[in-house]
Amino acid sequence: MEKDSILREFGRNLKAERNRAGLSQEKLAEKIGLSYGQVIGTIERGEVNTSLTTIVAIMNALDIDFEKLFDRQAFN
Repeated sequence: MEKDSILREFGRNLKAERNRAGLSQEKLAEKIGLSYGQVIGTIERGEVNTSLTTIVAIMNALDIDFEKLFDRQAFN
């Protein structure tokens, strides 16, 4: 299981769910208490391995389960 591919998969799914919710990166960042939307962009591009607390905040803000952000079966 390659770390970079996991981060990219998570990021692609996050972007799709954020767009589905009609939120900009800045608005999502604001909803989860981050200071600027650029952080969301780095997550969506798979450039950072974000914290679990940020992932939970994202799931709550988008009202989704983890399975919407990551398909574990794709990496078995």
